[in-house]
Order: sequence, then C-alpha cells, then structure tokens
Amino acid sequence: MIPPLTTSWRLGRWALLTALTLLTACVTPTPPPPPTPEKPAIPLVEVPPEEWPLMLDDLDSASLVEACNQSLAYLRRVPPDRMFNYGPHQRSAASVAAGLERLRDILARTPDPNQRRQVLQREFILLAAQGSDGQGRVLMTGYYEPILPGRRQPQAPYLHPLYSLPNDALEFSLRQLCESHSDMLKIDCSTLPSKRLVGRADNHKLERYFDRDAIDFGDALRGKAQPLAYVDDLVEQFFLHIQGSGQVSFPDGRRIRLGYAGSNGHPYRSIGKELTDRGLLDKHQVSMQNIKKVLAERPELRREVLGKNPSYVFFRELPAVGGPPGSLGVPVTGGRSIAVDRSLFPDAGLAFIVGSRPVPGGGTVDFSRFVLAQDSGGAIKGPGRLDLFFGSGGQAGELAGRMKHEGRLYFLAPRR
Repeated sequence: MIPPLTTSWRLGRWALLTALTLLTACVTPTPPPPPTPEKPAIPLVEVPPEEWPLMLDDLDSASLVEACNQSLAYLRRVPPDRMFNYGPHQRSAASVAAGLERLRDILARTPDPNQRRQVLQREFILLAAQGSDGQGRVLMTGYYEPILPGRRQPQAPYLHPLYSLPNDALEFSLRQLCESHSDMLKIDCSTLPSKRLVGRADNHKLERYFDRDAIDFGDALRGKAQPLAYVDDLVEQFFLHIQGSGQVSFPDGRRIRLGYAGSNGHPYRSIGKELTDRGLLDKHQVSMQNIKKVLAERPELRREVLGKNPSYVFFRELPAVGGPPGSLGVPVTGGRSIAVDRSLFPDAGLAFIVGSRPVPGGGTVDFSRFVLAQDSGGAIKGPGRLDLFFGSGGQAGELAGRMKHEGRLYFLAPRR
C-alpha cells in the first residue's frame, strides 16, 4: 500500500481547507457514467432442488482441489466466527471451510454427475446470482497473467519501465484528512467521502498524483520510483497494468513475478470505448487482441489513446512460483478462480458457473464448472459481473481476451 499521510506532513488550516476543496473537485469533475440497472436487494436467491443444474465439470479435479486448498488457507487465517453473506443466509468461516472439505470428499467418492448432485443437495444450499437484470444475467469476462520478455536495466528496445510504489505518493481520504484535523475544522467530517485518494506534496500544496500521460511520456517519476524491470512494448506494459500482475522473463532464463502494490488513484477508463468512438473498432469487435492490432497499425495514436486511461499501476516483486495472488492474498488457479464484487458475494466461496467460453483457434463451446471466489477487480462491480482467471502466458491471454459472454453464476452455501 502507498504510505498513509503522516504527521510530518503538516498543513495549516488554510492549506487544509484549500486541499479539501481542491480534492473534492478532483473526484467529481467528470460527467457521471450512464445509469446502470438498479442492484437487486438480495444478490443471491435460493434455487429449489428441482431446478439445480446437473453440475457437470469440464476441468480436471486436481485444479479444483488446488483452488479449494487456497480458499481453505485464507479461511483458516480469518477468525472462525467471521460471517459471510450468501444472499439471505449467513455462514461462518468455519462452516465455509468445512463445506469445502466435504466437497473434496464428495468429488473423490461420487464421480457420477447425477449421484453427485443428489449428495450435494443434501450438503449444500444452491443460490443463483440475480445478475444485472434481476433475472440471472451475468457477463463473464476473462483475465490472465502476462509473461513478458524484459531487462533489469534499460536497453533498446526495452525502454518501458514497470515501476514500484513512488516515494512521494500519499494515500488518504477526504474524511480521514478532515478527522485528523478535527480540532482545527468546524465541519462534520462524516459528510465527506471516504473514497481512497492519492496525492503528492508540491511546493507545500497537496496535488493530485501524476496521471498516465505524465508518467509514461513526461518522465514524472524520475527519482521517485524504482523501475523493477523494463519491457519492449508500451501497449504490453499498458495491458500488464490492466491485469494487475504478471511475470517478466530475462535472457538468462530467470523470471520475476510482479504483483499489484498500488495505483495513482485516477479512475480506470476503457480505451476500447475510445477506439469505438473514433470509428476504429465496432462495439462487438472490442477485445484485447483487436485493441493491440489497431495500436500496432496506428502507432501515432498510442500516446493519445493510452492516455485516455489515466489510471496507472505500481508493482512489487513476488516469488515466481505458483499462481499470482488474488485479492484474498492467496494464489489464484487457472480456470478455477473468479473475481467478483466482494461487497455482494462471499470471499473464498464455492461457486458454479454455466456459460460459453472461447477455445484455441477461434469459436466457443458451452461449459460449466466449479470455481472459487478468490479475487476482485476495479471493473467487476455489481451482481452481473464475473471475471474468470485463465492462467499464465500467451494462450491464456488469447482466450481471456476473447472471453465476453453471458452466463449464470451460482454459489453453494453449506447447510450447516
């Protein structure tokens, strides 16, 4: 995390009020997004036994056991009486962990799908996500862990840095800032937003942190952030930011994994929309592959288009073994981990998804499988969004970039 505001950074009453006014303006200058369907009051509703899907699983059992083990590692770190919401039901961490252990036993003992469903109905309650429309519609997209060639030091064409946290970045909220100076201010701090902001001190004034254009093209981080590696493609660097983690391989065969450490606090904006607005892509053509293709063919547009997304991600170095860590702090598993809205769905929870997925070489197939809710994402908000982790490397990226299909999402809550 970016270090919080410290007592060594002193603001007078006038400067604080100026900062509050400035930053309040910073968080509200852009037009509001288009209205979205109202969230259902309860994001999960119970499914009667006669309406359960067959629970066919198109992946190997070893990957499911691995994903279950990672959820168990998380659940054993939290207090056993911590409660998780399954729509109208609540379950403790101890209950969710016991349910995952029973699932592993059920999978080993009952390979027949019909028998397995009967056993699962005795052990679990099935709940369906209400989706974006209240009718179960869930948009499923994909993400992956890129593996990019790189260098430790800049060497043409490896000139695009992947930065660690800058030493001048300050993380706070307007409410936190107000409360820390409540003895000086005569305002109700609770009325201020608690949204995370990132700023910097400039000539004793608080300013918003540098945006993508200033960092990539204005050398704004010189002397302020350590480059962890350099890559040879600005667009690949951009998509590594979007994924939030990745690996860099070096000529001697070594690899490092870079995990999310923080951001510059600017909002994420889709460059796919920018390309459709320019008439360079149709809406149905927006994918990672097509965006890369357009920017490869029109390199003169790179700065302007990439700069439309001011958000910038900073990294920390992690061991290059296992999978990348998700938002629960445990490694995610290819094909088995999903990112969902953690304010609506249970952390580490066992889920089941039904839909369509891309296959190598083009085309799609219907699929269904057990998955675990082990991650989150800035664009994964509401009951109608899900992001499936496809794994690491080029093929995973090709499939994840084409994943954009509607499907169904279910959670299984232990009966006891």
